[in-house]
Amino acid sequence: MADSQTVDSRTAPFVGSELSDADYESVRRLIVERCGFDLGSYKNPCIRRRIAARIRARGFRSAPPYLEVLSREQGEPEALLSALTIHVSQFFRNPSTYAVLERQVLPKLFAVARPQDSRPLRLWSVGCAEGEEPYSLALILAELAPKDPVEILATDLSDAALQRAADGVFAAERLVTVPQEMRTRYFEVHGERFRLRREIRSMVAFRRHNLLESDAFPAAELILCRNVLIYFSREEQEEILRRFAAGLPSGGYLVLGRAEMLLGEMRRLFDIESPAERIYRRK
Repeated sequence: MADSQTVDSRTAPFVGSELSDADYESVRRLIVERCGFDLGSYKNPCIRRRIAARIRARGFRSAPPYLEVLSREQGEPEALLSALTIHVSQFFRNPSTYAVLERQVLPKLFAVARPQDSRPLRLWSVGCAEGEEPYSLALILAELAPKDPVEILATDLSDAALQRAADGVFAAERLVTVPQEMRTRYFEVHGERFRLRREIRSMVAFRRHNLLESDAFPAAELILCRNVLIYFSREEQEEILRRFAAGLPSGGYLVLGRAEMLLGEMRRLFDIESPAERIYRRK
């Protein structure tokens, strides 16, 4: 009789470390073929764990049967890509970060960081998922009512996520940190969910963008790239940060996730605006 403490491999959850190199390569190839996106540049252990989570979510305990589904079902490659690149988020995630943006960063931008050409002040939400972050900025701007025109650009890898973001419909749990007065003013009941009013949705432009493959990084006065760099190698992080710095004017701001930080020579290009919130100001 087997030891009662032994875990039965037939019932144990499938984890990322069990995904063989051959199976990982098969997943990578299928995503390239069907979505035009290459996982090869992303941190392997993190991606393997998320692939394993998707395999478990589909009810499998090994990779081979899932690979059949991935190659056969029309929507599965996009669903997997979404699972790999999108975090469950909510409005005003890390409220203290938004408090600094509202009380400190945005007023400074409105006062001194005017663009040199005729385009509006631009705020860029990188890895926007289903839109909670850029819409949170839009809600703040609606309250601040700046006199100068402001454009919010929101980018992500997943077309499906971008479509959901543009629809602006959210479950109640995504709104737990939205003040009740703001919820009443800017959201409409949409069945059992809530939809942002058109005036807020129209403030955000959604676009597909790949940080590794795109040649063009848009210029912006404020860049929010929170919990995105963790997917990349250190070398790739440094290159992305370098390109952010190139697109920020003097006095522009960069906001990273709390587990992220400036690397290498980038530390010489920025002053620290808020160390706790990982907010930096371009020298």
